[in-house]
Amino acid sequence: MQAWQVHQNGEPAEAMRLQEVDRPTPGDGQVLLTVRAANINFPDALLCRGQYQVRPPLPFTPGVEICGETEDGRRVIANPVLPYGGFAEYAVADAAALLPAPEALDDAEAAALHIGYQTGWFGLHRRARLEAGETLLVHAAAGGVGSAAVQLGKAAGATVIGVVGGADKVAVARELGCDVVIDRRAEDVIGAVKEATGGRGADVIYDPVGGDAYTQSTKVVAFEGRIVVVGFASGSIPSPALNHALVKNYAILGLHWGLYNTKNPKLVQHCHEQLTELATRGAIKPLVSERVPLSGAAAAVQRVADGVTTGRIAVVPALENGAAA
Repeated sequence: MQAWQVHQNGEPAEAMRLQEVDRPTPGDGQVLLTVRAANINFPDALLCRGQYQVRPPLPFTPGVEICGETEDGRRVIANPVLPYGGFAEYAVADAAALLPAPEALDDAEAAALHIGYQTGWFGLHRRARLEAGETLLVHAAAGGVGSAAVQLGKAAGATVIGVVGGADKVAVARELGCDVVIDRRAEDVIGAVKEATGGRGADVIYDPVGGDAYTQSTKVVAFEGRIVVVGFASGSIPSPALNHALVKNYAILGLHWGLYNTKNPKLVQHCHEQLTELATRGAIKPLVSERVPLSGAAAAVQRVADGVTTGRIAVVPALENGAAA
């Protein structure tokens, strides 16, 4: 089979090599899946660079989220078990962790439903306890993680403010349903948020960016507000001033979604049922901005790493043969 492999850590475009390799052999409790679509996540770039919290032995195939097909023909969503990741024709996953792919979504959309939407659901509902009528601020609202949070916030009845970088992303954020969109490259984020909220600020802030975005968050979070720390796509990890959280009376909430897979896997299943129901009634739908063949995976991962994409990019092996997905 064909698979992208990383033999030496570095930038995705340089580190990833498309090679002919043997099909992986599943271990105990694992299954072999035909990859129908693999969604590109920012952690895929971190894996290539050797900067992710999980460091698989070299060589490995990146790709942490797929829509695959079992040997008996079931369409499922899975997180491949590294080193046999999703940027390949076949991947390996834990049988107990397979989730049914919603019928309302195609392969690429289904592949993008899992990590970003589970993270959004746990962050907004489990950690921040977002309520209808509250104001939600989402950083990087046009990106893969942010776009999921925007849709989930709207589905929960919140007023959603999206922060993006660039005019093209402004249009995407509006289409996603943001009530207010702020272009951080052209506007003062702090002033714009205060103006949009009548000076009150945002009740919940969803931050997958870190760096300057986190600093902005601390200045626009409302009384008894909650800042959900999801990641550090900016590459800068903030050092919060806890005295500031004390005097402004807000909470800083960390979210590592992957922990739920081991600490409380039943909640992951419950979340998937909630997401499937939302997808079925059209309340959420992953924004797949691009579908690329397997041969285009490395270049696509590099674009995600560079922060120049909107929504999600899906790698679809069948596109090599001209098939649709």
